[in-house]
Amino acid sequence: MKAVVLAGGYATRLRPLTDDVPKPLLPVGGRPILDWILAKIGEVAEVDETHVVTNSRFAADFLAWAPAGVVIHDDGTSTNEDRLGAIGDLKCVIDRAGIDDDLLVVAGDNLFDFSLADYVRFWREHEGSAAVALYDCGDLRLAAGYGIVEVDANDRLTFFVEKPESPPSTLAAIATYLYARPQLPLIDEYLAEGNAPDQAGSLVAWLYPRQPVYGYRFAGEWFDIGDRSQLLEADNRMRRLHGLSERAEYSLEK
Repeated sequence: MKAVVLAGGYATRLRPLTDDVPKPLLPVGGRPILDWILAKIGEVAEVDETHVVTNSRFAADFLAWAPAGVVIHDDGTSTNEDRLGAIGDLKCVIDRAGIDDDLLVVAGDNLFDFSLADYVRFWREHEGSAAVALYDCGDLRLAAGYGIVEVDANDRLTFFVEKPESPPSTLAAIATYLYARPQLPLIDEYLAEGNAPDQAGSLVAWLYPRQPVYGYRFAGEWFDIGDRSQLLEADNRMRRLHGLSERAEYSLEK
């Protein structure tokens, strides 16, 4: 299995913090966000390669950060206007690295409690399918900002919509996906049809009517770090867990 971390965005909502530091390398709980994500990926014994895809503007920062064994890919874009998008970046990595294997995909701004090893075990019970991690946000108002799903009694997706005006449920898909090796060519098919390359969840929305996609419900906490308040909340939560003092305002200082 190969892991791909999507880190090609420009995090415009977090400017000026992200003018000089890419969002996945912002410190949370005293360590870059990506450190926590890599620790989670490290729980999955099947993962034998980890790839991080970013843009030309921040590629040097990721290369300076990257621990041994992590491959950094520069997608060749330099502005928010010419970005490839999450699905475009995923295709970029698959093509450049020649990936022909099962695939774990994680967004580079996701922090979560659940075990990726448990997630993979759940997925293996539905051999040959795709899977998406699900979090019940518990509030229809919050749900309007996420990709919302419905599942049947066997946890198979029966509905998926990005950021609905009237959410039918509070079950949110987080940007953590598993794809079986035979499904990788479908990414080319999705893009060849002219579908939007930006939001990673759009691929799942396109895929679930065509092939089985299962939802893994997890307990615990999840932080989708999109704005300054979410960043501060995530930082303080991780600081509490690791014996650091909380902060009233976010700072780039660790």
